[in-house]
Amino acid sequence: MAIPRLSPEEQMDRIVELALAEDLGQGDVTTDSLIPPDLYGKAIILIKEEGIISGLDIAKKVFHKVDPSLTFTVLIPDGKGVKSGDIVATVSGRVASILKAERTALNFLQRLSGISTQASRYVTKVRGLKCNIVDTRKTTPGLRLLEKYAVKTGGGKNHRLHLGDGILIKDNHLVALRHLGMSLKDIVATAKKKAPKGVWVEVEVTSESEAKEVSEAGADMVMLDNMRPDEMKKVVRTLPSHIKTEASGGITLENVRDAAESGVDLISIGALTHSPKALNISLELEPQSLTRR
Repeated sequence: MAIPRLSPEEQMDRIVELALAEDLGQGDVTTDSLIPPDLYGKAIILIKEEGIISGLDIAKKVFHKVDPSLTFTVLIPDGKGVKSGDIVATVSGRVASILKAERTALNFLQRLSGISTQASRYVTKVRGLKCNIVDTRKTTPGLRLLEKYAVKTGGGKNHRLHLGDGILIKDNHLVALRHLGMSLKDIVATAKKKAPKGVWVEVEVTSESEAKEVSEAGADMVMLDNMRPDEMKKVVRTLPSHIKTEASGGITLENVRDAAESGVDLISIGALTHSPKALNISLELEPQSLTRR
Protein backbone atom coordinates (compact mmCIF):
# COMPACT_ATOMS: atom_id res chain seq x y z
CA MET A 1 0.00 0.00 0.00
CA ALA A 2 1.56 3.29 -1.11
CA ILE A 3 1.17 6.06 1.47
CA PRO A 4 1.94 9.59 0.21
CA ARG A 5 4.54 11.61 2.06
CA LEU A 6 3.32 15.11 2.75
CA SER A 7 5.10 18.12 4.17
CA PRO A 8 3.69 19.53 7.43
CA GLU A 9 2.17 22.44 5.48
CA GLU A 10 0.51 20.06 3.03
CA GLN A 11 -0.83 18.00 5.92
CA MET A 12 -2.32 21.08 7.57
CA ASP A 13 -3.94 22.14 4.32
CA ARG A 14 -5.52 18.72 3.91
CA ILE A 15 -6.74 18.65 7.50
CA VAL A 16 -8.38 22.07 7.18
CA GLU A 17 -9.90 21.30 3.78
CA LEU A 18 -11.39 18.03 5.05
CA ALA A 19 -12.80 19.74 8.14
CA LEU A 20 -14.37 22.50 6.04
CA ALA A 21 -15.77 20.00 3.56
CA GLU A 22 -17.38 18.21 6.49
CA ASP A 23 -19.11 21.36 7.74
CA LEU A 24 -19.41 23.60 4.69
CA GLY A 25 -19.38 21.16 1.79
CA GLN A 26 -23.14 21.46 1.27
CA GLY A 27 -23.17 25.20 1.86
CA ASP A 28 -24.42 27.24 4.82
CA VAL A 29 -28.12 27.74 4.22
CA THR A 30 -28.59 29.79 7.38
CA THR A 31 -25.91 32.34 6.60
CA ASP A 32 -26.66 32.44 2.87
CA SER A 33 -30.36 33.01 3.56
CA LEU A 34 -30.03 35.70 6.19
CA ILE A 35 -26.67 37.51 6.24
CA PRO A 36 -26.16 40.17 3.54
CA PRO A 37 -22.96 39.61 1.57
CA ASP A 38 -22.02 43.29 2.02
CA LEU A 39 -22.19 43.19 5.84
CA TYR A 40 -18.73 43.65 7.39
CA GLY A 41 -17.60 43.51 10.99
CA LYS A 42 -15.20 42.25 13.61
CA ALA A 43 -15.35 39.25 15.96
CA ILE A 44 -13.29 38.37 19.01
CA ILE A 45 -12.11 34.91 20.05
CA LEU A 46 -12.87 34.81 23.73
CA ILE A 47 -11.47 32.48 26.40
CA LYS A 48 -13.97 31.26 28.98
CA GLU A 49 -11.76 29.20 31.30
CA GLU A 50 -8.14 28.96 32.41
CA GLY A 51 -5.73 27.01 30.25
CA ILE A 52 -2.97 27.08 27.63
CA ILE A 53 -3.88 28.41 24.20
CA SER A 54 -2.92 26.39 21.14
CA GLY A 55 -4.00 26.23 17.51
CA LEU A 56 -4.22 29.87 16.48
CA ASP A 57 -2.31 29.29 13.25
CA ILE A 58 -4.67 26.51 12.20
CA ALA A 59 -7.67 28.67 13.10
CA LYS A 60 -6.23 31.45 10.95
CA LYS A 61 -5.82 28.97 8.10
CA VAL A 62 -9.49 27.99 8.42
CA PHE A 63 -10.68 31.58 8.10
CA HIS A 64 -8.40 32.24 5.14
CA LYS A 65 -9.51 29.06 3.36
CA VAL A 66 -13.09 30.31 3.61
CA ASP A 67 -12.21 33.87 2.65
CA PRO A 68 -8.63 35.05 1.99
CA SER A 69 -9.71 38.66 2.50
CA LEU A 70 -10.42 38.13 6.20
CA THR A 71 -7.96 39.71 8.63
CA PHE A 72 -6.93 37.46 11.53
CA THR A 73 -4.94 39.11 14.32
CA VAL A 74 -3.32 37.13 17.16
CA LEU A 75 -3.30 38.96 20.50
CA ILE A 76 -2.04 36.16 22.76
CA PRO A 77 0.23 33.59 21.06
CA ASP A 78 0.18 29.81 21.34
CA GLY A 79 1.77 28.42 24.48
CA LYS A 80 0.68 31.28 26.74
CA GLY A 81 -1.51 30.80 29.76
CA VAL A 82 -4.98 32.27 29.40
CA LYS A 83 -7.91 32.89 31.73
CA SER A 84 -11.60 33.56 31.41
CA GLY A 85 -12.20 36.90 29.69
CA ASP A 86 -8.99 36.95 27.68
CA ILE A 87 -9.24 37.77 23.98
CA VAL A 88 -6.66 35.72 22.10
CA ALA A 89 -7.43 36.91 18.57
CA THR A 90 -9.74 38.97 16.39
CA VAL A 91 -11.06 38.35 12.89
CA SER A 92 -12.39 41.08 10.64
CA GLY A 93 -14.09 41.18 7.26
CA ARG A 94 -17.26 39.82 5.70
CA VAL A 95 -19.58 38.64 8.47
CA ALA A 96 -20.91 35.80 6.33
CA SER A 97 -17.38 34.44 5.89
CA ILE A 98 -16.64 34.72 9.60
CA LEU A 99 -19.78 32.78 10.45
CA LYS A 100 -19.06 30.06 7.91
CA ALA A 101 -15.59 29.45 9.36
CA GLU A 102 -16.54 29.91 13.02
CA ARG A 103 -17.34 26.36 14.10
CA THR A 104 -14.46 24.66 12.32
CA ALA A 105 -11.92 27.18 13.62
CA LEU A 106 -13.25 26.86 17.18
CA ASN A 107 -13.23 23.05 17.00
CA PHE A 108 -9.52 23.13 16.28
CA LEU A 109 -8.80 25.78 18.91
CA GLN A 110 -10.79 24.09 21.66
CA ARG A 111 -9.34 20.63 20.96
CA LEU A 112 -5.73 21.73 20.68
CA SER A 113 -5.94 24.09 23.66
CA GLY A 114 -7.42 21.26 25.71
CA ILE A 115 -4.42 19.09 24.83
CA SER A 116 -1.94 21.88 25.66
CA THR A 117 -3.68 22.50 28.95
CA GLN A 118 -3.60 18.80 29.84
CA ALA A 119 0.07 18.50 28.90
CA SER A 120 0.92 21.56 30.98
CA ARG A 121 -0.71 20.04 34.06
CA TYR A 122 1.42 16.91 33.78
CA VAL A 123 4.59 18.90 33.11
CA THR A 124 3.91 21.06 36.16
CA LYS A 125 3.52 17.95 38.34
CA VAL A 126 7.06 16.72 37.53
CA ARG A 127 8.77 20.09 37.57
CA GLY A 128 12.27 19.91 39.06
CA LEU A 129 12.80 16.27 38.13
CA LYS A 130 14.86 15.00 35.20
CA CYS A 131 12.13 13.13 33.34
CA ASN A 132 10.15 14.41 30.36
CA ILE A 133 6.42 14.04 29.75
CA VAL A 134 5.85 12.63 26.26
CA ASP A 135 2.84 11.78 24.13
CA THR A 136 1.95 8.57 22.30
CA ARG A 137 0.40 7.61 18.95
CA LYS A 138 -3.04 7.53 20.58
CA THR A 139 -4.18 10.50 18.55
CA THR A 140 -7.32 11.40 16.63
CA PRO A 141 -7.00 9.85 13.15
CA GLY A 142 -5.84 12.54 10.74
CA LEU A 143 -4.99 15.07 13.47
CA ARG A 144 -1.71 13.68 14.81
CA LEU A 145 0.46 16.50 13.50
CA LEU A 146 -1.72 19.11 15.20
CA GLU A 147 -2.23 17.19 18.44
CA LYS A 148 1.46 16.50 18.90
CA TYR A 149 2.13 20.18 18.22
CA ALA A 150 -0.33 20.99 21.00
CA VAL A 151 1.52 18.68 23.41
CA LYS A 152 4.74 20.61 22.74
CA THR A 153 2.89 23.90 23.13
CA GLY A 154 1.88 22.74 26.60
CA GLY A 155 5.48 21.96 27.56
CA GLY A 156 5.51 18.23 26.78
CA LYS A 157 7.65 16.43 24.23
CA ASN A 158 6.84 14.16 21.32
CA HIS A 159 7.50 10.43 21.27
CA ARG A 160 7.24 8.77 17.83
CA LEU A 161 5.40 10.90 15.31
CA HIS A 162 4.85 7.82 13.15
CA LEU A 163 5.92 4.19 12.82
CA GLY A 164 9.07 5.19 10.95
CA ASP A 165 10.42 7.23 13.84
CA GLY A 166 11.85 4.39 15.89
CA ILE A 167 11.66 0.67 16.62
CA LEU A 168 9.35 0.02 19.55
CA ILE A 169 8.87 -3.70 20.21
CA LYS A 170 5.61 -4.13 22.12
CA ASP A 171 3.62 -7.03 23.55
CA ASN A 172 2.03 -8.21 20.30
CA HIS A 173 5.35 -8.09 18.46
CA LEU A 174 6.78 -10.29 21.23
CA VAL A 175 3.85 -12.73 21.07
CA ALA A 176 4.31 -13.17 17.33
CA LEU A 177 8.10 -13.51 17.48
CA ARG A 178 8.14 -15.85 20.47
CA HIS A 179 5.74 -18.07 18.56
CA LEU A 180 8.50 -18.32 15.96
CA GLY A 181 10.89 -19.50 18.64
CA MET A 182 12.79 -16.25 19.20
CA SER A 183 14.02 -15.18 22.62
CA LEU A 184 14.11 -11.58 23.82
CA LYS A 185 17.83 -11.55 23.08
CA ASP A 186 17.21 -12.81 19.54
CA ILE A 187 14.48 -10.23 18.96
CA VAL A 188 16.61 -7.28 20.10
CA ALA A 189 19.64 -8.49 18.15
CA THR A 190 17.57 -8.80 14.97
CA ALA A 191 16.05 -5.35 15.46
CA LYS A 192 19.46 -3.78 16.03
CA LYS A 193 20.86 -5.48 12.94
CA LYS A 194 18.01 -4.41 10.66
CA ALA A 195 17.35 -0.94 12.10
CA PRO A 196 18.04 1.92 9.68
CA LYS A 197 21.02 4.05 10.61
CA GLY A 198 20.27 6.36 13.52
CA VAL A 199 17.03 4.59 14.51
CA TRP A 200 16.87 3.55 18.16
CA VAL A 201 15.46 0.27 19.49
CA GLU A 202 13.08 0.23 22.45
CA VAL A 203 11.44 -2.81 24.03
CA GLU A 204 8.38 -3.02 26.27
CA VAL A 205 8.97 -5.10 29.40
CA THR A 206 6.88 -6.03 32.42
CA SER A 207 9.54 -7.22 34.88
CA GLU A 208 13.02 -6.49 36.15
CA SER A 209 14.38 -9.71 34.60
CA GLU A 210 13.03 -8.76 31.16
CA ALA A 211 14.52 -5.29 31.49
CA LYS A 212 17.91 -6.75 32.30
CA GLU A 213 17.72 -9.20 29.39
CA VAL A 214 16.87 -6.58 26.75
CA SER A 215 19.49 -4.24 28.16
CA GLU A 216 22.18 -6.90 27.87
CA ALA A 217 20.98 -7.62 24.33
CA GLY A 218 21.73 -4.04 23.30
CA ALA A 219 18.40 -2.19 23.44
CA ASP A 220 18.69 1.59 23.52
CA MET A 221 15.59 2.12 25.65
CA VAL A 222 13.37 0.05 27.92
CA MET A 223 9.66 0.74 28.33
CA LEU A 224 8.45 -0.20 31.80
CA ASP A 225 4.84 -1.21 31.24
CA ASN A 226 2.33 -0.78 34.06
CA MET A 227 4.91 -1.04 36.82
CA ARG A 228 4.56 0.47 40.27
CA PRO A 229 6.91 3.35 41.08
CA ASP A 230 8.90 1.18 43.51
CA GLU A 231 9.35 -1.47 40.78
CA MET A 232 10.43 1.16 38.28
CA LYS A 233 12.93 2.60 40.74
CA LYS A 234 14.52 -0.81 41.24
CA VAL A 235 14.82 -1.38 37.47
CA VAL A 236 16.32 2.07 36.86
CA ARG A 237 18.97 1.42 39.50
CA THR A 238 20.00 -1.93 37.97
CA LEU A 239 20.27 -0.80 34.34
CA PRO A 240 23.42 0.79 32.87
CA SER A 241 23.25 4.58 32.78
CA HIS A 242 23.30 4.71 28.97
CA ILE A 243 20.03 2.76 28.74
CA LYS A 244 17.08 5.16 28.66
CA THR A 245 13.91 4.22 30.51
CA GLU A 246 10.28 5.05 29.81
CA ALA A 247 7.32 4.58 32.15
CA SER A 248 4.02 3.80 30.46
CA GLY A 249 0.57 2.65 31.47
CA GLY A 250 -1.65 3.70 34.35
CA ILE A 251 -0.07 7.14 34.76
CA THR A 252 -2.41 9.84 36.06
CA LEU A 253 -2.07 13.35 37.43
CA GLU A 254 -2.32 11.83 40.88
CA ASN A 255 0.62 9.43 40.52
CA VAL A 256 2.82 10.99 37.82
CA ARG A 257 5.11 12.63 40.39
CA ASP A 258 5.72 9.27 42.07
CA ALA A 259 6.53 7.72 38.69
CA ALA A 260 8.93 10.54 37.87
CA GLU A 261 10.71 10.18 41.21
CA SER A 262 11.61 6.59 40.27
CA GLY A 263 14.30 8.04 38.01
CA VAL A 264 12.84 7.19 34.59
CA ASP A 265 13.80 9.40 31.67
CA LEU A 266 10.39 9.56 30.01
CA ILE A 267 6.78 9.16 31.05
CA SER A 268 4.44 8.53 28.12
CA ILE A 269 0.78 9.39 28.60
CA GLY A 270 -1.88 8.52 26.05
CA ALA A 271 -4.42 10.68 27.86
CA LEU A 272 -2.64 13.82 26.66
CA THR A 273 -4.20 13.32 23.24
CA HIS A 274 -6.92 10.68 23.49
CA SER A 275 -9.08 12.18 26.23
CA PRO A 276 -8.41 15.84 27.03
CA LYS A 277 -11.26 18.16 27.94
CA ALA A 278 -11.74 20.82 25.27
CA LEU A 279 -11.01 24.34 26.45
CA ASN A 280 -14.09 26.57 26.50
CA ILE A 281 -13.59 29.19 23.76
CA SER A 282 -16.15 31.21 21.83
CA LEU A 283 -16.30 33.61 18.91
CA GLU A 284 -18.41 36.73 19.43
CA LEU A 285 -19.29 39.43 16.92
CA GLU A 286 -18.86 43.01 18.09
CA PRO A 287 -22.18 44.77 17.25
CA GLN A 288 -20.61 48.23 17.12
CA SER A 289 -18.29 47.07 14.34
CA LEU A 290 -21.03 46.01 11.92
CA THR A 291 -21.43 48.06 8.75
CA ARG A 292 -22.76 47.70 5.21
CA ARG A 293 -20.33 48.35 2.34
